[in-house]
Amino acid sequence: MKNRITDLLGVKYPIVQAPMGWIARAQLASAVSNAGGLGIIETSSGQLDEVREEVGKMRTLTDKPWGINVAQAFVRDPDIVSFVADQGVRFVTTSAGDPNRYCEALKSKGLTVFHVVPSLAAATKAIEAGVDGLVVEGGEGGGFKNSRDVATMVLLPLVCSKFDVPVIAAGGITDGRTMAAAFALGAEGVQMGTRMVSAAESPVHQNWKDAILAAKETDTVFLNRFGPGPALRALRTEKTTEYEKTPPEAIMGEFRNALDLYFGGDMEASIALSGQVAGRIDEVKPVAQIIAETIAEFEETVAAMSAKYGRVPA
Repeated sequence: MKNRITDLLGVKYPIVQAPMGWIARAQLASAVSNAGGLGIIETSSGQLDEVREEVGKMRTLTDKPWGINVAQAFVRDPDIVSFVADQGVRFVTTSAGDPNRYCEALKSKGLTVFHVVPSLAAATKAIEAGVDGLVVEGGEGGGFKNSRDVATMVLLPLVCSKFDVPVIAAGGITDGRTMAAAFALGAEGVQMGTRMVSAAESPVHQNWKDAILAAKETDTVFLNRFGPGPALRALRTEKTTEYEKTPPEAIMGEFRNALDLYFGGDMEASIALSGQVAGRIDEVKPVAQIIAETIAEFEETVAAMSAKYGRVPA
């Protein structure tokens, strides 16, 4: 497969792993890169000392391209641009903040910069900031969200109709059919979050993976729509069901025990950020199998649609 995304990222397949805090570390990211996609190392945990160690591990685990995400709201290091540039990556996504903050500085270091956007207004601002492309993220995806969420089916074609830049679709992507749908709407790449959380190489506790496998399509909740702080999409648990109706005064405080959930398996200790595609995932698979099956199903879907609906020119 070859398009603007594969050219810019230097990858075999335009499949990107989402930069999930504490999860998007070397173990998972290297598996994605080795399988032909693009692994991303996170900074949203704010633990840059640990991130540096993970970067070191990446160099020993893969010789394929990989990237780093700069989650602006959670990174306090004033030298983050130099940190990213010194890692030898060629691709950076920026998120959770103003695209003007780091775009020019990162590009001056020779990096390709995509900004994550949840709305047309945000996409316009990112384009004006000079980004090389966009990650267009629909509200059905897991994690930190725009409080005025827009579904991928609406947001993706809207943004792609306004700007001729490479676009990676995020939110609702879990297999070849959803990848084909994203491409039909204008994307040239896809990002997977929840699908990768459930992967065999994901470092999270088996309890979280089991919760994803057991989830119905209705088993996520949209939290903190009216603030203060960010809105979130998460798996439904006793805690998040309560918070859906009555959010805590400070939603970010609920992540103080995040590691007890992420790696200890206590699903009520914190908030398990997950997208609606949890309702479509029913098996833990190795990353290489996920990517291979996604590409095969993508090609089958495109071929079947062409055969069924294609027209022979007169």
